[in-house]
Amino acid sequence: MSDYRFFAKPQPMPLAEIAARTNARLAGREGAGDIAISGVATLEDARPGEIVFYDSTRYAPALALCRASACFLREGASAQPPEGVARLFVADPHRAMALAGALLFPEALAPGSLFLAAGASPGAIVHPTARLESGVTLDPGVVVGPFAEIGAGSVLGAQASIGPGVKIGRNCRIGPHASLMHAFIGDRVIIHAGVRLGQDGFGFALGAQGHLKAPQLKRVVVQDDVEIGANTTIDRGALRDTIVGEGAKIDNLVQIGHNVVIGRGCVICAQTGVAGSTEIGDFVVIGGQAAIGGHLMIGAGAQIAARAGVVRDVAPGARMGGAPARPIREFLRAEALLSRMSRRSAAPSREG
Repeated sequence: MSDYRFFAKPQPMPLAEIAARTNARLAGREGAGDIAISGVATLEDARPGEIVFYDSTRYAPALALCRASACFLREGASAQPPEGVARLFVADPHRAMALAGALLFPEALAPGSLFLAAGASPGAIVHPTARLESGVTLDPGVVVGPFAEIGAGSVLGAQASIGPGVKIGRNCRIGPHASLMHAFIGDRVIIHAGVRLGQDGFGFALGAQGHLKAPQLKRVVVQDDVEIGANTTIDRGALRDTIVGEGAKIDNLVQIGHNVVIGRGCVICAQTGVAGSTEIGDFVVIGGQAAIGGHLMIGAGAQIAARAGVVRDVAPGARMGGAPARPIREFLRAEALLSRMSRRSAAPSREG
């Protein structure tokens, strides 16, 4: 059950409508389509009036005891919920569950105003040359610099800082304490609390006489529908823009170096670091704590395992793991071999 202190209690939605919106085939007792759904939950915690999903046999025992009113599952699933639970058959139960949650709790999808208010707070500071379209919300402590532009419907959380000339598109959400400098932001972008965009890249000409700082003269360009997690940092480019492609999703605590180009639909998990001037193709997935070296090419559709260390180019569609990263099958075979050798060396000797 959701805590309505933090998320507004939703209007109950008929199960038939949820089925239609999720492209599900509804099966159950007569009148199942009229069941009112007002929440989402886990299999273990669900109550009547809530909907759940099932997509792994490891949760079959919990499914058998589930008390929810409805359950998303795949056609032909080996396990089924109790007789009184309506079934919604879909191609992807997790995706259907996410959509149902969004239908019931749309405000949970992005950070909103901490004051649940619209318009500019008296505590916000907006430079006279800045341009704000209609319906922009500024929480207390927001600073908007000279010649900045903010699109209609965007919400900026408390203490967010928008630097001179920064452009933010329409219907964006900028979390508390985020700072945006030297940046162009597309539409429907979500930037969570504490994000830093557009600060200096880490560029120095090294030498015995001292390390000479190289001017970072370009920008960060964030395309439409990107989401950037809390406390992630993205440096502006030195001689070319740092780019985050349309629909990319970046987790918390990620570092993106200067001149990096991230393709469309990429997913980058927490604590990953991408060094400068690397290009990442469309729909690449990078696991947590991975380290990606500089000046590399990561091909479209590649998958990089968690904690991998990538020091060479990666071919499109390749699956890589380990440090240094190598094809995932090779990495797993090596890990299995090392494990066997370790067990053998630890076994007590039978001699004597």
